[in-house]
Amino acid sequence: MSEQPRRNFTSDNVTGAAPEMLAALAAANVGQAPGYGNDAYSKRLTERAREVFECDLAILPVTTGTAANALALSLLAPPYGAIYCHETAHVMTDECGAPEFYSGGAKLLCLAGAGGKLVPADIEASMALIASMGVHHVQPSAVTLSQATEWGTVYSLDELDAIASSARALKLAVHMDGARFANALVRLGCTPAEATWKRGIDVLSLGATKNGALAAEAVVLFKPALEGELAFRRKRSGHLWSKMRFQSAQLLAYFEGDLWIRHARTANALAERLAAGLVAAGGTLVAKVEANELFIVLPDAQIAALRADGYEFYDWPAPRGTTGSVIRLVTAYDMVAADVEALVSAASRHATR
Repeated sequence: MSEQPRRNFTSDNVTGAAPEMLAALAAANVGQAPGYGNDAYSKRLTERAREVFECDLAILPVTTGTAANALALSLLAPPYGAIYCHETAHVMTDECGAPEFYSGGAKLLCLAGAGGKLVPADIEASMALIASMGVHHVQPSAVTLSQATEWGTVYSLDELDAIASSARALKLAVHMDGARFANALVRLGCTPAEATWKRGIDVLSLGATKNGALAAEAVVLFKPALEGELAFRRKRSGHLWSKMRFQSAQLLAYFEGDLWIRHARTANALAERLAAGLVAAGGTLVAKVEANELFIVLPDAQIAALRADGYEFYDWPAPRGTTGSVIRLVTAYDMVAADVEALVSAASRHATR
């Protein structure tokens, strides 16, 4: 009997672990190994990451994306400092104050921007105002960018250059939240190096859990001198695994044979296919589909009918100027065309009633 089409489009974290990840875990489970990152897998991970990103770096695995972001940002801002982010950024809306907690009190300063993106002019205007206030205002120390963004869009290389150039002039460090970094790479069609440190990114939170890992994220430091401090912060936060080889083995498998890129390419292609089908069924996109998320307005009756069919997705706050009910749908690495076609067929059927 064939498998029924999947109906859960709420997120890409509803998937199981990829077979390659489970095989890597099984291999790492044989025999004994030193703890706390002193094992051969963790040492090889550093070597492999340097090959992937074409530079000297430090990579420190952690268990969650929230920890990766919060620990990374804690390096870049003092307790009296501030970090610029988009108003819809995950660090602002979905991490329960972790960046503020891990940094000892640094404040997130939110800016608007179409498609979930920051623009240099807004950062520069805010900095000018803050400079006029002296000690009465928190002092910005960093900028954090979501790549891909919370609206499923992707910063172009030119956009990254512009923000990093502005940040350097303002003496701000640049962090990238790469929970869906592989999906962004597929869209950009460039190397990991060209999308990060060559664009002026100082620290990357590298996500793998949404793209096939069981539980593996990492902080990638393009300034390796920061590793010593981050090592203590990771331990203090409870993210230094005793059996670190299991996280490192997953990340090694992630890079092996470009598994991360192949997974992301599948998810991105299915998102484009789903978007086209839902638009044909009467939907209106509210943001470009550039990774594996799509945000679309559908009639309330159509949304209710899809849910009655068992489809799952999130209602989403409508961006300014948008009329109607917005839903978010996310495609994943282990979906197939039949999953998408079944949803499009259902939406088309309900649109004609």
